[in-house]
Amino acid sequence: MPEHPPLRASIVGTGAIANAHAEAIAATADAELVAVVDRDPELARAFAERWGVPSTAASLEALLADGGIDVLHVCTPPGVHAEQAIAALDAGVHVVCEKPAALSLDQLDAMTDAAARNDRRLAVVFQQRTGSAAAHVRGLLDSGALGRPLVATCQTLWFRDPAYFEVPWRGKWATEGGGPTLGLGIHQIDLLAWLLGDWASVQGQLWRLDRETQMEDVSTAVVSFAGGAVASVITSALSPRETSSIRIDTELATVTVDHLYGHGHEHWRITPAPHVDAETAAAWALPELEEASGHGPLVRDIYTALQSGAPLPSTASDAARSFEIVTAIYSSAASGALVTPDTLRDDADRRRSLESPITDLRRG
Repeated sequence: MPEHPPLRASIVGTGAIANAHAEAIAATADAELVAVVDRDPELARAFAERWGVPSTAASLEALLADGGIDVLHVCTPPGVHAEQAIAALDAGVHVVCEKPAALSLDQLDAMTDAAARNDRRLAVVFQQRTGSAAAHVRGLLDSGALGRPLVATCQTLWFRDPAYFEVPWRGKWATEGGGPTLGLGIHQIDLLAWLLGDWASVQGQLWRLDRETQMEDVSTAVVSFAGGAVASVITSALSPRETSSIRIDTELATVTVDHLYGHGHEHWRITPAPHVDAETAAAWALPELEEASGHGPLVRDIYTALQSGAPLPSTASDAARSFEIVTAIYSSAASGALVTPDTLRDDADRRRSLESPITDLRRG
């Protein structure tokens, strides 16, 4: 039995991703899903029945005014994340927010400010950070066991057909915030940054090659990190053979993870350099006990921290780092210049909105 009563959780927005949250909450001893809310009451009732949730609320305002929840899971489209998260934080409720957390850095700053002034926690869902293999590789990199990271590639090559962009809030700066760089690629970019640390510079370009959308359907970038590594980053919504992959070449090894929407030990590989002896390489082996990436371990670790009052785990903190890299890609595309953390914060237009010029190479 848990030492403390479970924290009372609620979900706003009952679309597809909300099911992953409900499943994760159900598997977490420190959490209990007590209410859901959706702008469509019928969808909320159907979701509540499917997951055995005892209550639905007429609105988020009513849910927060009732005072019966400790944690709000924000699973709505990104255009309303900031407004809903700030309302919950100001009501004294912790927030677990799906990515992208906001439409702009200014919005994300406002969310983190709300968490700070209310002494609440804002956790952003980047489940690619989780899993025993990712934790093991991060430990090897942080300890220097693999030598200095030198060069990396980060690829999010997914396929989204034209119908995907016909959903009313997609494909528009005002409601989606950004194209696949923000909506799709941020997961792998976030995992790359979680493994390599703080970024130092970004040079990026945005391309519209095929889809009818206000934004890009492909982006390319070169990202350098404070530790000295340099990475080539490509994101695509046009790639029929889908893959999500990261490769990091260090002084002593190559680390790769090749998967699609989630990874386990079978997706990771550590290849020693020719001069590394077998005994040294054997010490890098993945742990025997395996946990795959996903919402489950992320939500579990978030609630463990919330119950104890400890800081959020590294898998749920530092939401701004990958958002800054993504924003820097848009900022560089707009200016044509190399972007650093300092110059990014000077780009007031991109802090307010990611809207940027796109190189349009569509035919016809």
